[in-house]
Amino acid sequence: MAVFSTERATEPLGSVTEPMIALTVQGAKRSILGDHVFDYHAGQYLVATVDLPLTSHITRATPSEPYLAFGLPLRPAIIAQLLLEAGPTTVRPHTGPGVATSDADDRLLDAVVRLLRLLDEPHDIPVLAPGLRREIHWRLLNGPQGAMIRQVGLADSRTTLVARAIAWIKTHYDEMIRIDDLATEVGLSVSSLNRNFRAVTSMSPLQYQKQLRLQKARIKLMASPRDIAAISYAVGYESPSQFSREYRRMFGAPPGQDAARLRTMDVLQEQGSPETSPDGSIISAF
Repeated sequence: MAVFSTERATEPLGSVTEPMIALTVQGAKRSILGDHVFDYHAGQYLVATVDLPLTSHITRATPSEPYLAFGLPLRPAIIAQLLLEAGPTTVRPHTGPGVATSDADDRLLDAVVRLLRLLDEPHDIPVLAPGLRREIHWRLLNGPQGAMIRQVGLADSRTTLVARAIAWIKTHYDEMIRIDDLATEVGLSVSSLNRNFRAVTSMSPLQYQKQLRLQKARIKLMASPRDIAAISYAVGYESPSQFSREYRRMFGAPPGQDAARLRTMDVLQEQGSPETSPDGSIISAF
């Protein structure tokens, strides 16, 4: 769990966001997945159910009203246990991508506030925090995105199968991937893999790999803007010129120029939860 704060709006930066809930307490933020744009402000949350290559930035934050956010990872084991205890229920299947935004109701906000209040009583955290995390998962399961979230806890759900494919791609992102091998790894036919993967992530497995490569390259370039060729090879490209073309197509500028611009501007980097930012700060995490 983490609480994040920053006083300034930030430039868009991509990263792979792990399954989590990100609740905006103050200010506003935008996250983009392919053609899907998710804007969420105070009292709203974004929930992701698989590792997704999101491009995100804070759109509203000032010194007098800084951006404040709460982040909590989604735990498949907790969701599976809650589903088991709740018993059979009829839920309309979720058919959209594995990310969505919603308003937070009073019961969810109450559970989050009680979890945050433990920061004032550190000795209570080991005893009380697990139950509050469990309650937050329960509120999410019974909220407007419950159909999507329940798939995280089901071993044979579309989301779980795609999550396994994503985990394999993340391990082999810098290698040439054969879709036949990936389908075998997950236990699906090639057509089923492509259909389910696109439904959850809004892109094909190879498009996901390309975005992952380019996002990792962009972060590396912020630290070493002159090592373009070396970074292109490090993320799996065989040709620096192809890397530069695809990088410019995705980010709107050549690698060196984009890296130089980012180094002089406010950016936001998310690595699941907690959120981290060069211009912001983690208030607390546990």
